[in-house]
Amino acid sequence: MRSVIDIVDLSTEELDDLIKVARDIIANPDKYAHVCDRKKLATLFFEPSTRTRLSFEAAMYELGGHVISVPDAGSSSASKGESVSDTARVVSCYADIIAMRHPKEGAAFVAASKATVPVINAGDGGHCHPTQTLADLLTIELEKNRLGNLTVGFCGDLKFGRTVHSLINALSRYEGNKFVLISPEELKLPSYVKKDAIKSKGIPYEQTTNLEEAMPKLDILYMTRVQRERFFNEEDYLRLKDSYILTPEKLRKAKPDLAILHPLPRVNEISVAVDDDPRACYFKQVENGKYMRMALILKLLKEAGTL
Repeated sequence: MRSVIDIVDLSTEELDDLIKVARDIIANPDKYAHVCDRKKLATLFFEPSTRTRLSFEAAMYELGGHVISVPDAGSSSASKGESVSDTARVVSCYADIIAMRHPKEGAAFVAASKATVPVINAGDGGHCHPTQTLADLLTIELEKNRLGNLTVGFCGDLKFGRTVHSLINALSRYEGNKFVLISPEELKLPSYVKKDAIKSKGIPYEQTTNLEEAMPKLDILYMTRVQRERFFNEEDYLRLKDSYILTPEKLRKAKPDLAILHPLPRVNEISVAVDDDPRACYFKQVENGKYMRMALILKLLKEAGTL
């Protein structure tokens, strides 16, 4: 049974095809309004979420399907000690496809190994978040008309930022890209991500702690929040949480066609004064996520033979 747990589960050709389908959904929504009639998506979210959860649910409704859900871990049998694998088997009896978020790395993989329907990883701890990456890719494609020959700056929490890990893995497949890794020393990109997705492919990159110095060279700026929920030490979080705050002043040296992305939620790492800047694309990302999740749901249901 085909599932998507990591962005590397999708080939470059599949990424391009999903973007093509998403573009067609945007252009022809009525064409897709009933393709998932009588199909059910189960949303299993054991960690708080607004955008990802509602995006999956909106995606299924706009495809004509239905949604069944577990509101939170406390109201599921997980609170009684049920394993992830058993939950996946049980929910497979009720749904045609599962979207799952879990605070533990690897939980989605375990679920997919036992489920009898496709499982989509909606975020597993600090590991990866493939459908956010799909939203990011569509946004970059729509803003830049390409996914290669870009200088992409990743700023903030690069250590625990699963969205960063997934997007680097995806963009490393497209020719001509360069990465600028902007973070405090304590939140640098993990060595395994750097090794597997950057160094092994000979991709040019630089590491810095200075956002303003990096700004003039960037085509894409991917901001992230410092995630309180990933820290074991509250003092470390409080010390690092305001490391980077993007303001209109800091954008003065940026390219006029810079695209500013953020997976959201933001805390204060992007000033609300930036929201009206035409280069701010983070709310576009939210909508684009819905279209890419629609495309992915269609792909997996077709491959499962249920569409």
